[in-house]
Amino acid sequence: QVHFVESGGGLVQPGGSLRLSCAASGLAVRSYNMAWYRQAPGNQRELVAAITSGGVSTNYANSVKGRFTISTDNAKNTVYLQMNSLKPEDTAAYYCNIRWSNSNWGQGTLVTVSS
Repeated sequence: QVHFVESGGGLVQPGGSLRLSCAASGLAVRSYNMAWYRQAPGNQRELVAAITSGGVSTNYANSVKGRFTISTDNAKNTVYLQMNSLKPEDTAAYYCNIRWSNSNWGQGTLVTVSS
């Protein structure tokens, strides 16, 4: 059974940084295209960043390009999202999942960017 546990969120001031972690079970993240998504209150869930199986390539939403970095640690079976230069508009619940999957969502981790 596939299961994701996201962590690392919190309250941070604008310009600050956070690193989110997504511990996966029931699958090997190295074998799948993985992604981070976010959902702000009142908005639909949106793709933030994605990484291909084996970490060959990555892609990012225009709104986070140059500020966020997605990576995987195959030994820990974990997906990371390094977020720098955070802005108030980055405030949202963040989730990881297999790219294009719409099932097995975790509970997410809440990121709040505010002074």
